[in-house]
Amino acid sequence: MNKNQAAKHHQELCRLLNYHSHRYYVLDQPEISDAEYDRLFRELLEIEKAVPELISLDSPSQRVGGEPLGRFEPVRHSEPMLSLDNVFSEQEIADFDKRVKRALKTEEEIDYFCELKLDGVAVELVFRDRVLAVGSTRGDGITGEKITENLRTIHQIPLTLPESAPGLLEVRGEVYMDIQDFRAMNEERENNGEPVFANPRNAAAGSLRQLDPKVTAARPLRIFCYGIGLANEPETATHQQRLENLQQWGLRVNLDNNRRVTGAEEVIDFYREILEKRDSLPYEIDGVVIKLNNLAQQQEMGATSRAPRWATAWKFPPRQTETVVEDVRLQVGRTGAITPVASLRPVKLSGVMVSNASLHNWDEIKRLGLKIRDTVIIERAGDVIPHVVKVLKEKRTGKEQDVSFPKFCPVCGNPVARLEGEVVPRCQGLDCPAQLRESLKHFASRTAMDIDGLGERYIDQLLKLNLVTSVADLFRLTKEDLFSFERMGEKLADNLLAAIAASKHRSLDRFIFALGIRHVGAHLAKVLANYFGSLQAMEKASRDKLVAIHEIGDQVADSVVRFFESPHNRKILKQLEEAGVVPEPAETVKGSTLAGKTFVFTGALTRFTRQEAEKMVEEQGGKAASSVSQKTDYVVAGEAAGSKYQKAVDLGVTILSEDEFFRLLENRGEHL
Repeated sequence: MNKNQAAKHHQELCRLLNYHSHRYYVLDQPEISDAEYDRLFRELLEIEKAVPELISLDSPSQRVGGEPLGRFEPVRHSEPMLSLDNVFSEQEIADFDKRVKRALKTEEEIDYFCELKLDGVAVELVFRDRVLAVGSTRGDGITGEKITENLRTIHQIPLTLPESAPGLLEVRGEVYMDIQDFRAMNEERENNGEPVFANPRNAAAGSLRQLDPKVTAARPLRIFCYGIGLANEPETATHQQRLENLQQWGLRVNLDNNRRVTGAEEVIDFYREILEKRDSLPYEIDGVVIKLNNLAQQQEMGATSRAPRWATAWKFPPRQTETVVEDVRLQVGRTGAITPVASLRPVKLSGVMVSNASLHNWDEIKRLGLKIRDTVIIERAGDVIPHVVKVLKEKRTGKEQDVSFPKFCPVCGNPVARLEGEVVPRCQGLDCPAQLRESLKHFASRTAMDIDGLGERYIDQLLKLNLVTSVADLFRLTKEDLFSFERMGEKLADNLLAAIAASKHRSLDRFIFALGIRHVGAHLAKVLANYFGSLQAMEKASRDKLVAIHEIGDQVADSVVRFFESPHNRKILKQLEEAGVVPEPAETVKGSTLAGKTFVFTGALTRFTRQEAEKMVEEQGGKAASSVSQKTDYVVAGEAAGSKYQKAVDLGVTILSEDEFFRLLENRGEHL
């Protein structure tokens, strides 16, 4: 390739990488996989290495991430939040180790610290006077987006630090979602007719960029902290000690899975170990980060404009493979939502033989341009079954068929309608057996009524034998009914009936969740249970009363009101009551006038942490908020209380000392 050809190819690679970087970092709508992006980026670096004069300030090699969205206030980082160079093989790790030794002029084995590379969103938390002052995204590495209020909703982020912490501390961390939480959220969104997220990373990014912090608060976000920017940091010799300091100051770090190692061989051993256990971790990772453990050596090695020289990321091979879509079949959920699933030519992926892939909805099929018989790339990324990431249109033979939008339910034959504002079509049949099947599965699930042993196999037999027409019929089953099942013995029948009977007295929040009210997941079910204390009180609640509850918006309030207005639902609730299904009232609010009260904490607390105080309030039916408003009932002021204290004074909100707050809790809100 001559210089002119190299320049043209470099220009095209820059265009492609900038485009896909914008899709990934700014829009949260990636069009290519991480592996494909990495391949393009390495190709760019190879050209720039061969022809250095092609390197320019606007080259992707000189950038860290994407530009911040204009709708958030820009925040300039005191120290750049650099990206990491990537390696992909043992040989490249050996080469990295040689470069480090050469730069440090030593032949001794290097002390490294290896960390799991979470597939999340990088953020910075700035604590001034030990109070969280600013939270931001990485943005382009120099300037990020101010998302302080959204980050405050993540309970793992402390709002104040103990006296042992520095007065100024800029913490870098990764916001992410656990895979189990991600799946549950996507299932709920799918049932509610909302678009689902492609993977946990996209879900976390989309959640942090919400203009309404209430939306962020409803998402199951978590954080691990991994570094420090500018800080009045106590004398610290190693990166490991720095992480231990962060942990002592109340910040969440991943010390359990990260490890100090010596030399390249131990780095390789750690990588192999983590790669083997990758699928058993509760969160998505896409590699291992290797850092010099000695902080003085880090300073000595320095950084380029884009990445530190003392660290690298060893990326995992992509969990992708190629196969053929043999058909597209339709699934009907408990709310009638019809979702397409690709039936694949069976193929091995991450050690598992897979034959299905998620397509989510028809908008996704249209975006992919997918047809039946297409050759596709599938990828596992935080879900039980893979999803299609790319159609290989160049492999089409002309025998491919379009995927038709359904007009009738594939199970009951009733008409299908796509409601305004929703991305999925729904079966309109009230007697659809597929909806009943999914409702029974949800009702009996571990996070709902937890009916041990009542799985899909038995539910299918109940429906086949016409033994149930609603969830209430479960509590009328007899041993004789169960004996009509295939392979059902007396002991199995006794165990199943005992499990059904035991579920009659589950907690109120579990029961509310089990009912399958649209838009009411496990978290909001607990909010409603803590506020009302009984199903009867919740049933009588007006829309206005519901929207006045912290975290309950218009959509949820409308859904709850519609649920209890339905004659069909009221009939089933009556049948459940007659069958002896009486959920345990919310113990946390019995006799407590804290129910429904909103608390804001400010300043440094000495008797308990902010998280502990908020939990105590919630256990007695109250709510913990991050900002003071006219709806705030109490502000609890610790030492060095700031602007929230003054705002409480201006609004006439009751201000409590720490001791007064503790007495209020002991008296369950009756008096101070």
